Amino acid sequence: MSRRRARTGPGPRRRAPGLRRLLAPRAPGLRRLLAPRALFGLLGPLAVLLSGCGVPTTGPEPAGAPAVGANRPGTASRDARLLFVGPYGLRYAARTASTPVGPQEAVDLLLEGPTAAERERGLVTLVPPMKGEVTAVRTTPDTVDLHLPVAVQRLEQAAVSQLACTAAKAADLDQTKVLVRVHEPDTAGTWDLRCDASGSAYPAEAPAPTA
Repeated sequence: MSRRRARTGPGPRRRAPGLRRLLAPRAPGLRRLLAPRALFGLLGPLAVLLSGCGVPTTGPEPAGAPAVGANRPGTASRDARLLFVGPYGLRYAARTASTPVGPQEAVDLLLEGPTAAERERGLVTLVPPMKGEVTAVRTTPDTVDLHLPVAVQRLEQAAVSQLACTAAKAADLDQTKVLVRVHEPDTAGTWDLRCDASGSAYPAEAPAPTA
């Protein structure tokens, strides 16, 4: 019987249990990781806050009608609510803007990252720099089309939630009412997502996760 070699030297630094899963590197089986059961069944109540985006295993759905323009006049708020990652999970940060903020404006602010004041509160972003344009267009009162320059699988789970649920929040203060259709480059279909009350995205055809 072989003996396990004793560990010498200081042990590895441990991350907080909740953030370990949030910040884990992407594995080849990411699509399975992002399935609803994997997302919301592993960490109990904290899974809703930390799981980020759930992506269905069935692949993109056929895209709907093309975008018909930006927000209608008067529908955008002057307050931006941007989704960042804090010590205890996803968290919206409010900013006052001098002009109306629709989905596109909110996503543009999100891509700039947290302000110094927001960083002092422990807020960070997991949305990486991306080559190409990110566009978010409100196509109907309760639908936003989000166009990404990269494949969804290349993003962290929380980053997808940050993008989708920031756009949804800009379309309606109750982001749970908004369908977000995520478009990938060179793909005809979309990932159809919804956001729960905490800002975690999940597949539109799946039941809303519960704490």
